[in-house]
Amino acid sequence: MTARTIAVLAFDGVQALDIVGPHEVFSTANAVMGADAYDVRVVARNAGPVVSDSSLAIVATEWPDQRSSFDTVIVPGGSATRRLPAEAPEVAWLSAAAGRTRRLATVCTGAFIAARAGLLDGRRVATHWLYADRLQREHPELTVDSDPIFVRDGDVWTSAGVTAGIDLALALVEDDCGVEVAQNIARSLVMFLRRPGGQSQFAAPTWIERAASEPVREAQHLIDAAPGDDHRVPVLAARVGMSERHFTRVFARQVGMSPARYVERVRIDAARRLLEAEPATTEAVARRCGFGTGETLRRAFHRHLGVAPDDYRKRFGAHPSQPGTPGIPERSPQS
Repeated sequence: MTARTIAVLAFDGVQALDIVGPHEVFSTANAVMGADAYDVRVVARNAGPVVSDSSLAIVATEWPDQRSSFDTVIVPGGSATRRLPAEAPEVAWLSAAAGRTRRLATVCTGAFIAARAGLLDGRRVATHWLYADRLQREHPELTVDSDPIFVRDGDVWTSAGVTAGIDLALALVEDDCGVEVAQNIARSLVMFLRRPGGQSQFAAPTWIERAASEPVREAQHLIDAAPGDDHRVPVLAARVGMSERHFTRVFARQVGMSPARYVERVRIDAARRLLEAEPATTEAVARRCGFGTGETLRRAFHRHLGVAPDDYRKRFGAHPSQPGTPGIPERSPQS
């Protein structure tokens, strides 16, 4: 078996786990298969240690010259990726190396480097949820998806942040060597071969801009202060002294989404906080946050976060069990 050469680009300010995680997957693949299936090389502008964001030093070899070819080039993320200019040597090397590799993969904010090298134009890509909007603004030629753990678009693979590099590497091994090998590696590393849900479940609630006009800001405040109240458009419009049609139009223009979508976003965030902090049942959380029924809440969670409320609680809640709902006020279903 001829080993597949994996070049992992390194630089000062790299996220250490973006290198170490995939490296561990490929090394474990060699152990599982009992053969050198992968030859992983951490490469940098100069041979020697590069210092990661966490001050962990990683020893790299000097990057290969323009005659070298690779099976895969992996670009990790880290704070430096958001500072490296398009004319940086790392960007130039990557641009040249991409023409001599079978596939390109980025982890976390490594997508910024690949985008500056012009290697992601027209692609659907993933990155860390925290930087997805920035990547989209700086590179409108991309389609940035902030939810998937990883995305494959032809011969370009991109992943979400930090630990998602392990998910990405497992997917690369599965593509190369089959699902059984990848499953055995996942078992060895004590993790899912495919983790349930997307990265939206890990993202902090998104701050939404306040509207410019006072009546719409007041409507936002009413929704934020009591997510479970009746926030249908006729009710909100009447409370802020606007006609329904004018309120809907101005709200969408100034907030960037419809009133109904805003209400659902606020209710999702409220439900997340309750599931994380309180031992309430799903039905009680649904009523308290304005979803009416547990089934409506479950559908909203799957739509926004890709997981069920109970699964979300198991991962992030301080109270994984649901013994009862003391003190949870009841509310009638609202639309």
